[in-house]
Amino acid sequence: MQILRERRGMPRTVLAGLLGMSPSWVKQIENGRLQTPKLPMILRIAEILRVRSLSDLTGDQGVEVDLFTGPGHPRLPAVAAAVNAYPISSSDREAPPREHVAARLARAWAARHQAPNHREVLGQLLPDLIRDAQLAVRQAESAAERRTAQAILSEVYSLSQFFVAYQPDASLLWRVAERGMVAAQESEDPHAMGVAAWLTAQAHRDSGPAHFGAADDITMATLEYLTPLLPDAADDVLAIIGALEFEAGYTAARRGDIGSAWGWWDKARAKAARLPATYYHPVTSFSQAIIRAHAVTVAVELHAGGESVRQAAAADATTIPSRPRRSRHRIEEARGYQLDGQPEAALATLNKAFEAAPETIRYNGYARRIVLEETEAKSPERRRRASELAVKIGVLAA
Repeated sequence: MQILRERRGMPRTVLAGLLGMSPSWVKQIENGRLQTPKLPMILRIAEILRVRSLSDLTGDQGVEVDLFTGPGHPRLPAVAAAVNAYPISSSDREAPPREHVAARLARAWAARHQAPNHREVLGQLLPDLIRDAQLAVRQAESAAERRTAQAILSEVYSLSQFFVAYQPDASLLWRVAERGMVAAQESEDPHAMGVAAWLTAQAHRDSGPAHFGAADDITMATLEYLTPLLPDAADDVLAIIGALEFEAGYTAARRGDIGSAWGWWDKARAKAARLPATYYHPVTSFSQAIIRAHAVTVAVELHAGGESVRQAAAADATTIPSRPRRSRHRIEEARGYQLDGQPEAALATLNKAFEAAPETIRYNGYARRIVLEETEAKSPERRRRASELAVKIGVLAA
């Protein structure tokens, strides 16, 4: 535990505060002076330290439970092969028209939002889409055409990042994120640059506290570039600015900075209010419908159980059109209920998350942690319900 904590750059006092325990308790656990905590506390420690497998924390190789890395999807090798290919020549095949690739990309985003098995859908579409987008860049006949093709390619990599995230191939995730950033910069398209920065900042933030600074650097630099465009910004650019402002608040919440977290959320809310009521950004989900869901996330990351539940009551999940994003919001609500000491409500909400998009909850470490914790509940009925859900999401065998 001490090694993992120090690797994250987290002081003992910070870990203690997040766990609701004293620094001396943490020190005694690390020094082996206290017995190993029970499963609920181990799972909370694993969540805070972003431990991928419980065996990394317990040292018991018989506890091979992945938390923040979901199962490898069967279509991951095909997507990885398309990303990793290095076609040097322009190919003997003519690239599809850029408009055709852009239309397929738009349909792929729509399919992702509508499908409960969204990773399966993306896994089918991405290999050909990646290859055709790369080919369109290589065969562009003018600088303007090449910039347009690079913007499309960047967004294809953004879509790929949603598929690759939380799968057991961290190097592939970073490859996709970095190539998306490079393509976006080559495109000189403000929206493409904002989207790529948004996803790369998330990758840094999810890597742990030692990388929060890198996440902030990317977010702030991109906001500095995009903010002067606000007076004449199209809806997509306005939305990506709002999404980046929320990301700044998200990272601040992870850091425990209450004022900055809610301050950035307020700025994002102001951007959402300027968007049409029916607008929904296809990549970030930023919209009037999502801003209340973002408030739940801020409260949860600040470990404020009561505020999380209050914000969840004010949010209307049914207005979120994207099935995976609606499922993610339900998971955030469940985290809030768990923080507030309402485990029955947390389990019921996780079942709603599963109904909305099973593949979202299967790959979500927070959901997996709550479900595993409840399989040890004192209530037989709660244990039964948690065990049934654990089997469905793949953390326990039937």
